[in-house]
Amino acid sequence: MLAESALEIAAKLRRREVSSVELAEAALAAIEKTRGLGAWVEVSRSRALASAKRADALLAAGVSAPFLGVPSGIKDQESLRGHRTRLGSQAFRFLYAPLDGFTARTCRAAGFTLLGKLACSELTILPVIQSPPTRNPHDHTRYAGGSSGGSAAAIAAGTIPIAPASDGGGSIRIPASFCGLVGVKPGRGAMPNVYGRFDALGISTIGPLARTVRDAAALMDVLAASPGRFVAACDGEVPRLRVRFLARSPIVECDPEIAAAAEAVARRLEQLGHTLADAEPIIGSVDDFIPVMANLVAKVPLVFGMKRRVEPTTRWLHELGKRGSNTAALEAGRALGRRVLAWFGDTDVLVTPTVAILPPLVGSFAGLDGEGVFRAAAPIGALTAPFNVSGQPAISLPLAASKTGLPIGIQLVGRLGSDALLLALASRLMA
Repeated sequence: MLAESALEIAAKLRRREVSSVELAEAALAAIEKTRGLGAWVEVSRSRALASAKRADALLAAGVSAPFLGVPSGIKDQESLRGHRTRLGSQAFRFLYAPLDGFTARTCRAAGFTLLGKLACSELTILPVIQSPPTRNPHDHTRYAGGSSGGSAAAIAAGTIPIAPASDGGGSIRIPASFCGLVGVKPGRGAMPNVYGRFDALGISTIGPLARTVRDAAALMDVLAASPGRFVAACDGEVPRLRVRFLARSPIVECDPEIAAAAEAVARRLEQLGHTLADAEPIIGSVDDFIPVMANLVAKVPLVFGMKRRVEPTTRWLHELGKRGSNTAALEAGRALGRRVLAWFGDTDVLVTPTVAILPPLVGSFAGLDGEGVFRAAAPIGALTAPFNVSGQPAISLPLAASKTGLPIGIQLVGRLGSDALLLALASRLMA
């Protein structure tokens, strides 16, 4: 049941072929069976079943909502009424949420049965979840990615069909790639800016993790309060495009198997009539992004001994950000964004591997200090983070697999404001 697309499940619920309570029970059983993955950090059986019963009553009364009765969860970064908001950290383990945050409130209004909280990396910083680790359902010895790794692992493991997430450097696209899902980072302005208090640059955004492009688009419609807009875009016309292919970076050496998979997708677009050319690598380094990330982390209040409880990378970035200038960090971020947009030039769609390497083994970063972990993990986001600073829409599609059976995500990046075009193109590639 839960292995189907979220829209298919919603349709079955409306036809009364299955009940929301049955789905919630199945999801709770699947969560228990896959507990070793570390995808969920808190689940409330009583709240979930009560919500499911309400959904069944509304369905019986003919009430309509896009995902009425469909089970899902909320990333630990966000507030969910009656649950703690740990932000992936022991330092915030007692932070209780009496009210829903924007994402939970919006998802409830769309009819979702919210089962609990999904794991994320501490303060959503790293592209893997380390303590405790969130493991990849395709290979339990490897990471599921981050920061939205719990959300991706929960879907890939069959506990839920879809989930809202967030992306500040690849946090949706990276776990989508590692876990074999569709993950969309909407372009700047396409979604409500729920992180503006901490993120003046607009690097972070909410977005969907799903099994299909249409599911992802439907969740985008929910999050953006734009009924039908993004779903309709999936069927939109795709004009002849200037496509560029990139599988090189000064930050990471791309695995040849992954590069070949991405090039095959680019060649497929060429065969469909689009013009194709290779792109030169984006000139830059990890050091370009560190001041921006440190500035974001420094805005999180760590008081009353909380610094002692955070991970070394969080502590290092927080101290670095506190020593730096807010104005200088903001200008560095804006300059980096302008550099990416200038490099993108007249390209319509860029094709890259979502991640240039296969999912790292759990424990790969053990023994490193805070800066060492950040620099060792940074190559995971080498091909995703640039488009957070530029604000461009990007989507990861599960279009390939390694010889060992691990998913390989292929990233499509569009111009500013081209979310609809990317969804239309992605729909055709996934068909």
